[in-house]
Amino acid sequence: MAAGEPVYLDHNATTPVDPEVVAALTPYLSVHFGNPSSAHEFGRVARQAVDRAREQTAALIGAVPDRLVFTGSGSESNALAIHGAALGPHQSYRRTIVTQATEHPSVIETCQILWRRHRIRVVVLPVDESGRVDMVRARAAIDERTLLVSVQLANGETGTMQPVDELARIAHEHGALMHTDACQAVGKVPVDATALGVDLLSLAGHKMYAPKGVAALYHRPGLNVEPLVPGGGQEGGMRCGTENVPYLVGLGTASEIAARRLPADGERLRALRNSLFEDLRRGLGTRVRLNGNGNHRLPNTVNVSIEGCDGRALLAAMPDLAASTGSACHAGATDGSPVLLAMGLSRTRARAALRLSLGRGTSAADVHRAADMIVQSAGALAPVT
Repeated sequence: MAAGEPVYLDHNATTPVDPEVVAALTPYLSVHFGNPSSAHEFGRVARQAVDRAREQTAALIGAVPDRLVFTGSGSESNALAIHGAALGPHQSYRRTIVTQATEHPSVIETCQILWRRHRIRVVVLPVDESGRVDMVRARAAIDERTLLVSVQLANGETGTMQPVDELARIAHEHGALMHTDACQAVGKVPVDATALGVDLLSLAGHKMYAPKGVAALYHRPGLNVEPLVPGGGQEGGMRCGTENVPYLVGLGTASEIAARRLPADGERLRALRNSLFEDLRRGLGTRVRLNGNGNHRLPNTVNVSIEGCDGRALLAAMPDLAASTGSACHAGATDGSPVLLAMGLSRTRARAALRLSLGRGTSAADVHRAADMIVQSAGALAPVT
């Protein structure tokens, strides 16, 4: 960040739009304004842009372009995947969805709606203290009655990554479908939908330097899902409505940039992440405790609890640090992050948590400055008991 600006360490909440993305999408706000469904030249230019964006985005996750459905958000992609799989006629004899305790609210709430409205049973798997799914319980829960397993690839609060490929193998052994919410992972780590073995995969643009309000759902060849938005046949009839061409161009461009930068960015962010944690440990000693899995974790994410501190009070004391105490979707939680509580952490430790998520623009100077602010503020605050 520029000198004097607040340090932004909340990239898991949202990322700034990459300047290259802005440049690519801007002409489609004014000059190339056509409707992709129109037969004239303006429509053809818009259609070509949508097709190109689909190719770029699919390439980032190793998918065939025509298996990608564009949506308006990661939450919509999750809802389309879960509703669409659960209500499809080929799954009518299966009545159980298996998910896990630290999923994004869009997954948990969609599953609960299916229970309330359609009496589709929901099994919520527990996680261990690092946030990883209990695989013994998973193997016991997934059986011939399971229609869908939905487990995220990476958690946005702790960065903990789940063994989605192993879960997909178990699901398929029993004839069930596998969905993963990969919104926090795509663009940060290599993701290959085919290698993972998933049937459905969600991704979101604003987690990878594209605008908010654009996302996608991958569905494997041979699988179609019931649409949430029927209408004029756009997106293969799976998500109807006139396409948001500028933002789709933005998503495609962001995907191409991410594919190009992934190896170097991952290595750099992992080094900065580790440096940040070490700075905190040097300044605060054993008061700092890592939340999440030390090995299976996003390269940009540090979630720590600082003993004797309240996370909200600590952030309020640091106006020059933009970070969070957890997911933006859980911003109103007063007893601590539901994710950390589901991991078995105490309410005191959950309330003491900070999520620090680094990004493309984060420098070593930003990391050291952030650590200094946290150490000084944690030392100045009255201890919380």
